[in-house]
Amino acid sequence: MAVASAAVLTLDCAEPEELADFYARVLGAEIQPMTAPDRIEIVAPGGSRMAFLRDHGFAPPSWPRPDDSQQAHLDLLVEDIDAAERQVIDLGARPLDTKNNGGLRDTRIYSDPAGHPFSLRRT
Repeated sequence: MAVASAAVLTLDCAEPEELADFYARVLGAEIQPMTAPDRIEIVAPGGSRMAFLRDHGFAPPSWPRPDDSQQAHLDLLVEDIDAAERQVIDLGARPLDTKNNGGLRDTRIYSDPAGHPFSLRRT
């Protein structure tokens, strides 16, 4: 028997409304009504869920961190990586490591508007 019925990836940030809007647009997700004053959730088609929690002392993570282990990040699986790259940048993402690896292993890394790293990977 499973302990939990679902998982929600929660990101701390200074402006949860802004970050929820960014990821809702990237994932085609629906923003849920707020159930707490500093927390917003989105639900993507297929049921993936994310939440954004206001942290008044938020500092963006650094990437890469050569002296530490890798931080958690979100992998977004896409079919057309060039088109996806244009779209996330138009929505406010910032390139971190976007060298074209080419082929099926092409992975490009960005930060969202709050500074959390995420990657675009071919499906």
